This record gives sequence, structure tokens and C-alpha cells, in this order.
Amino acid sequence: MRFLKKGDDKKPKSESGSETKGHPDLKVISGSQISGRQPQQQAPPQQQQQPQNITLPNIKYKIAVASGKGGVGKSTVATNLAISLANAGGAVGLMDADAYGPSIPTMMGIQEQPKVSPERKLVPLVRHNIKLMSIGFMVPEEQAMIWRGPMLHSSIRQLLSDVEWGELDYLIIDLPPGTGDVALSLTQAIPLTGALIVTTPQDVALADVRRGVAMFERLGVPILGIIENMSYFLCPHCNEKTEIFRKDGGRNMSERFGVEFLGQIPLDAEVCTAGDIGVPIVAGHPESPQSEAFGTVAQELETVLEETGDEDELTIL
Repeated sequence: MRFLKKGDDKKPKSESGSETKGHPDLKVISGSQISGRQPQQQAPPQQQQQPQNITLPNIKYKIAVASGKGGVGKSTVATNLAISLANAGGAVGLMDADAYGPSIPTMMGIQEQPKVSPERKLVPLVRHNIKLMSIGFMVPEEQAMIWRGPMLHSSIRQLLSDVEWGELDYLIIDLPPGTGDVALSLTQAIPLTGALIVTTPQDVALADVRRGVAMFERLGVPILGIIENMSYFLCPHCNEKTEIFRKDGGRNMSERFGVEFLGQIPLDAEVCTAGDIGVPIVAGHPESPQSEAFGTVAQELETVLEETGDEDELTIL
């Protein structure tokens, strides 16, 4: 991915050959850096070295939010968890690492595009006291991102190193679903504090949790905990609790793997509506049972981090 100044006489092309329209000052081109540095000529595969870790010394905790499959509300959890941490007094950043289906721009209600600092770094957009960065801010919503693994790897490194994140207590990184290239690229780029696994109670989701846990174990990333989303339906009229899928699947899975169970998030149509209109439920309805549940998950996460005492240090993966 490359970003050129406006007025460059080269017309940007996507990998599929069509013109790419995006940021008015920065145009997405395959093969270079956000900062405008010219790409170095690649060495033959046998001479290439593993990329060095990116140091982010001003960010205390770097936490990936993952799921073994799509449709479990992972981005909803990442967004509302970030706001809950900020409401508790933390300095929080939220990075959308899903190039194919970036959700953060919609969920945060942002259609702006990031500015560029004098140092040629992208300045995160801010909403609900969260610093935000997503590829979705820089390309049109209808633009298809037809990228292979190396392009994804490059984009992840740029969203980490070529963005002015500043001092943060937490950088929450919303991964795409599954166990693909992005998770590998992320762990090669920075030493993660750990990962959170989002699931629903049903068996089909829990089966994929096993794969997600196995992936992070193989990559040497600690599992900070499991969060069960859509755990039950809480009637807004009588407060009766109904398990739509099954009961305690996430809790049982956490016990099986010996990791923390951070909490259950109730199922409610308002959560979906809030994300669609760009005001996450924790920001728009802080008194709701769902917001209280996210707050509990944030508190549990803070406890886990305090107990581990793992302020990130540079490690070679």
C-alpha cells in the first residue's frame, strides 16, 4: 500500500487494475508507505529477512480482539469495550485491522478522513474519547480491497507505525474473523499483551473458539479471556432472561482451556441499532443492561491485566 501526495502524476490503481479513489490528500497505491517513502526493491525470497518488531513504547497494553468465525459481534464487543475502558479513565485507541470489511467507521459514525501531520504520519480521528484508525477511513465504502497476504501485512504495519497514536493505556485491535494472515502479521509486528476471544453460546461458534485459542497459543500470545456475546435475551418489559442459543457455553469453554471468563453480554436489538447509527450502546445508552455488562467486562479485563503485571516489553517472536 502506498500513499502519494495529491497532484502526483501517477494514477493510482488497485491490484485488480481499476482506479482507486479515497483520501483527498493521500491516495492508496500498492507497494509503499503512508509516510511517502519510496518502496525498497524487494530481495529474492531466499534473501528476505523477517520484519523487525515495531516498538510502541507509549502504549501500555496492546490487545487483539478475535473470533474464530464471523457473525458473533466481535467488532461490536471491541468498540463498546474500548468506550467502557475510556469511561473508566483509560486513554484508549481502537485500530480496525479488518481490511476486507472494516466496521469501525460505521459503528463510530465517522465519514471523515484522517489528516496528515508535519511528520507525515496519520492523525487518528477521535470519537467518544477513543483514538480511531481504520483503512475504511481512507477508501470509499463501495471500494473492494482485493489484497493478497503481503498487502495485508504491509497495511497492518503501517496502521501501527505510521499513525500518531501518542500515549495510550490500551490499544484495542479489532481483528478480522478467522485465523488468517492478519493475526500472523500482527504478532510479527508488535509484542501483544494478549488476545480476547469473542464467542456466542452455540456449539458452532464454540467449535471455532478452539481454533482461535490454538492459533494464539501457537503464536505465543496469551489469552486474556473469553467474552460471551448474545448470551441471553433480557425482556425489556419484565426483565425475564431467556437463553436463545444455549447456556454458559463460553464459561464452560473458558474452564476447559483454563482462561478467564470475562463476562456475558445480553442480546438486544438496540445494540445492533446503536452500531448502525454510529452511536455504540455504551455511549448512547450507558444505563442499559448491555452497557453495564460491557462495563463489567472492562473491569474484569483490568483485573486480569493488573494480576499479570505485563507491561509490554520488546520481545523477538
